[in-house]
Amino acid sequence: MAASTLSVQGALRRAMVPSLVVILGATGTGKSKLAIEIGKRLQGEIISADSMQVYQGLDIVTNKVTAEERNQCTHHMIGFVDPLVSTYTVVDFRNKAVALIDDMHKRNKLPIIVGGTNYYIESLLWKVLLDTGQENEEPGDGGDGSPNRKLELEKLGGAELHKRLAEVDPDMAAMLHPNDKRKIARSLQIHKETGIPHSRLLEEQRGQEGGDGLGGPLRYKDPCIFWLHADMEALDKQLDARVDDMLSAGVIQELRDFHIRYNRQKIQDNSQDYQHGIFQSIGFKEFHDYLTAPESSTQQEKDSLRDKGIEALKIATRRYARKQNKWVRNRFLRRPGDNIPAVYGLDVTDVSRWEETVLDPALQILDSLT
Repeated sequence: MAASTLSVQGALRRAMVPSLVVILGATGTGKSKLAIEIGKRLQGEIISADSMQVYQGLDIVTNKVTAEERNQCTHHMIGFVDPLVSTYTVVDFRNKAVALIDDMHKRNKLPIIVGGTNYYIESLLWKVLLDTGQENEEPGDGGDGSPNRKLELEKLGGAELHKRLAEVDPDMAAMLHPNDKRKIARSLQIHKETGIPHSRLLEEQRGQEGGDGLGGPLRYKDPCIFWLHADMEALDKQLDARVDDMLSAGVIQELRDFHIRYNRQKIQDNSQDYQHGIFQSIGFKEFHDYLTAPESSTQQEKDSLRDKGIEALKIATRRYARKQNKWVRNRFLRRPGDNIPAVYGLDVTDVSRWEETVLDPALQILDSLT
């Protein structure tokens, strides 16, 4: 892993001024902690790049920073979207975040991007969004055009959707699995609204000056990217402990209250699919059976469903951490190119040495770049 990232010594030899700092890493690696410490020292402001934290509610489940942490450093893009909105897209995020970054630059503040939502981060790092306003990376949004049409398409069977795509865009159909209904529906929507195959639009995007196979040139010159990584066995233990901390903080009551306020009627109306908006949050669907248990259930039955929900939450959290690390490796470390920013790996395995192995090296790197 160390060989895949730049060493601190290598970073010190690289002379540039970072236009922004991006902190990547699996859930539970302490991204927010590092961001706050950097922000306090370097006049920075933090933008959350988390697709679930944009929504109001479920603060424990979505691991939002606390009020105390927000007081230490200015935070943006947290808890401002109504939880019943299901059409907030990466395009909406990109437009708001880019405006914030531009404003920070004018005020000589250092933008610090923190979060685990891959396509949110990509929308800021690369000019990957098509000029038509269509978005090719987001795996579940309705886009700028007609979200209702995309949702209607998703209700069709995967085989039927794939057949339709093969007729209008065989190249894209060849790249997508028939079961990936959301991406297939997205490509069909783009073709419908532009009259051009999605694959051709992407090819034109990659042909832009500074672009390559990733989809386009960098949006900001010389970003500084930190990747917080850990031994997976140690991280799994930390993630399990974090779930236990969430339980102590009242996460089940938070889920129950949210369910009663926003979700119970959806289930009664048969309109809940846990595929859009904040209802996608890890933790919510895992406790579905517990939250919807009949009133006649015995306490033993309820306790059993609660325990199953806890175990499912731990499993989902560990799985998500691996998915996030895989994205970093595939997107940054294994794809050489002129528009692949440097990534500085920081090992967070031993939390008792956090300042020595994470904070101090990060500050040294940033000092060398300014």
